[in-house]
Amino acid sequence: HGVPIALKDLDPTAGIRTTFSCTAFAENVPDFDLAHVAKTRAAGFVVLGKTNTPEFGTTAFTDSPLNGPCRTPWDLSRNAGGSSGGAAAAVAAGLVGIAQGSDGGGSIRIPASCCGLFGIKASRGRVSSAPFVPGIGLGTTGPLARTVLDAAAYLDVVSGYEWGDPFPAPPPERPYVEEVGANPGRLRIAATTEPPIAAAVDGESRAAVRGAAELLGSLGHDVEEAAPDWGGEDLMEDFLPVWQTIPALYPVPDPSQLSALNRWYLDGASATPSITYAAAVGRLQLRGRRIAALWADYDLLLTPTLALPPMPVGWETEPDDPREQFNRAVRFTPFTAAFNVTGQPAVSLPLHWTDDGLPVGVQLVGPPLGEALLLRVSSQLESARPWLDRRPPHS
Repeated sequence: HGVPIALKDLDPTAGIRTTFSCTAFAENVPDFDLAHVAKTRAAGFVVLGKTNTPEFGTTAFTDSPLNGPCRTPWDLSRNAGGSSGGAAAAVAAGLVGIAQGSDGGGSIRIPASCCGLFGIKASRGRVSSAPFVPGIGLGTTGPLARTVLDAAAYLDVVSGYEWGDPFPAPPPERPYVEEVGANPGRLRIAATTEPPIAAAVDGESRAAVRGAAELLGSLGHDVEEAAPDWGGEDLMEDFLPVWQTIPALYPVPDPSQLSALNRWYLDGASATPSITYAAAVGRLQLRGRRIAALWADYDLLLTPTLALPPMPVGWETEPDDPREQFNRAVRFTPFTAAFNVTGQPAVSLPLHWTDDGLPVGVQLVGPPLGEALLLRVSSQLESARPWLDRRPPHS
């Protein structure tokens, strides 16, 4: 009948309730599909339902006043992570064969790490957000899957230009499924465990990178310690004026219906002059240039996906102060958002598990428009250290 799939509840689906995990939209049923949803339906996927997400997808933990927390099936006391946590948990638990996620600051890669899956954030403009316009282009759609081949096949389905897209990506040279198993050649890979901001990195995250670097070296690649020019530690202070505008894009007449974090974002956006916003966008774009310059000398960058392991449910909202809630999300995910700024493709691979059975992902970042290379080397790593037979206890 077709491959069963789940779609993230941030993306409008004609005839299927789309709540954005917000109580104000609890009964919202759109009359249109986003472009990638229409392509998914046309390809013959069987849409089983929508997956949990934080309200408007504005934090790194899937939990909301409307839908409650989403837990990784590897440990039900811990959050599935990211705003695509419901998508990742559904795949990891065996509810669907593949799930669609979205990633504006790491929210495909984050839950892929927490749920032991492969996830790919595509290049800016690779997947259209039509009929909407994606702001400055931080966010994109992509798959969470058990295998690199499944992810590549789904990316083939949803990729492509729609008339009026502001960031058109050129089509790939060949279908992405044909990159799976192809020889990536001998690659120059920079590796770092030092984040772009002041954040403690857990020993398991560092160990995951060391193990991945050794594996890449054994496969014939040249791996050396190097990092991009992150442009100083105030990356998230430039990111915040842009990120906080997200709740303003949803017509909620009564802000008291929003979570404390989104009320804080909305207040911040309302109080931010246009000059301040424009300056933050400009600084982010300059940072993007400095960061991407690393790829003049290297083919890939290897980092931890996350600085911390999957965190306990409710950890991010223990403090009442929304600023501290934002800071906790930042400390959890310091390695991911930079590549939403640059627009480069990036993946999280499940190559490491802790002694008590928690998955810990590693991130590989490709050159601009370099999905093909990422899929080649990811499938090489998958063959060398298979993860498909690893199943969580709650599935």
